[in-house]
Amino acid sequence: MNGHSEHARQWVHIGSGAFALLLRVISSWQATALAALALLFNLALLPRIGGRRLYRPADEARGFPLGILLYPLSVLLLTLAFPSRLDIVAAAWGILACGDGAATLIGRGVTTYNAETAEHAENNFSAGSASSAFIRRRLPWNPEKTVAGTIAFVVFGALAGVGLAWWVRPAVSPVPPVIFTIAAPIAAALVAALVESIPVRLDDNISVPASAGAVLWVASLMTAASLAAAREAAIQALPWAIGVNAVTAALGYLAKSVSLSGALAGAAVGTVIYVGGGAGAWGLLFATFIAASVTSRLGIARKEALGIAEERGGRRGAGNAIANCGVAAAAAIAALTTPYTAPALVALVAALTAGGSDTVASEIGKAWGRSTFLVTTFRRVTPGTPGAMSLEGTAAGVLAALALAAIGVAFGLVPASAIFAVVAGATIGALVESALGATLEGPGILNNDMLNFITTAVAAVVALALA
Repeated sequence: MNGHSEHARQWVHIGSGAFALLLRVISSWQATALAALALLFNLALLPRIGGRRLYRPADEARGFPLGILLYPLSVLLLTLAFPSRLDIVAAAWGILACGDGAATLIGRGVTTYNAETAEHAENNFSAGSASSAFIRRRLPWNPEKTVAGTIAFVVFGALAGVGLAWWVRPAVSPVPPVIFTIAAPIAAALVAALVESIPVRLDDNISVPASAGAVLWVASLMTAASLAAAREAAIQALPWAIGVNAVTAALGYLAKSVSLSGALAGAAVGTVIYVGGGAGAWGLLFATFIAASVTSRLGIARKEALGIAEERGGRRGAGNAIANCGVAAAAAIAALTTPYTAPALVALVAALTAGGSDTVASEIGKAWGRSTFLVTTFRRVTPGTPGAMSLEGTAAGVLAALALAAIGVAFGLVPASAIFAVVAGATIGALVESALGATLEGPGILNNDMLNFITTAVAAVVALALA
């Protein structure tokens, strides 16, 4: 039996991206059929052809290599999601194949840098050695990833994304603008690289194409006219957005509601939401922040006694800001830069409502929940258990969702008729989060921040479908 070779596995991963070249000459249904066949091939034949070198240690334990099944499954889902935009499928595929593959190969190569070489570099310090030391650094938020690997992801992912999108572009009708073909894959590679660096065990073959595809889809909605209008609106709103968010972030940090990273990330996200959604959108964001901050301090004695109080004394960090507001920020960008302002604002309100009401439900449940259970089995568990729900917390979450949705109406973001859709989206998002938390948070496949992000994304999708 051959031992596992991550290099061989990654070269197969990269080489499989060459099949994206076919998207220029085949139809969408043919692409879907080929992706389905690839999934079956990888399930039945590829492990036999490649030997056990394609098996990671975790794959040996489960008996099959999960990654080589998720890869074609993601491509299959991309073809189903974008049947008329195979250039988006090609770009996301290229980012998955070359970006993720290069990050692993180069990142692993950097980790072989030994202490003797490092000592030699220290004794011969120069600008070159300083830059070399920088790219060998581990990422502050994920010691398993290196700066070099992340840079490689962006560079090679962007090159592959742009190249494949350009190759497939003539087969799309109408032909996408050149600016989309160049700029959108670069932006998608940047976002996907950030997602790939998150310290969770969720397979990159899922997270990378999903995030890249989402960015490419939003970019595909933009038009020359909407971008021109957005430029003027952004110039007018930006000074106010920066000023308001700088003051709010500083006050939040001084009040010990957010950490330094939380203040910086919150200011950045808040600026995007203010510019894209207007002062009303920022007002709703502020309301969700107040609701989360207040409820995190309720019943603090019980939470501390049970060991389930918020870390850092309830201060919220950058991860929390991005997880709870990332979808809303994306919706704000869509509201500003696309012709679909009204639906984008529905998604924005639903995402913010879900993030705020979910935090309220969680904190009230921890403080006063007396009957805590898992939504997957209805088995009673202690408060703070991943995926746990309580009647008290659930009721508080629904009331908070109603209140936040009403604020969205009062600020003119959505019509009153959208309240039901927003509350339903937030409630369903919370149920999905509880189910995923009960099954995937414990093994480390998802963490709390990613669960919060999924909650807001589900809420936005459900609200759009209902509204």
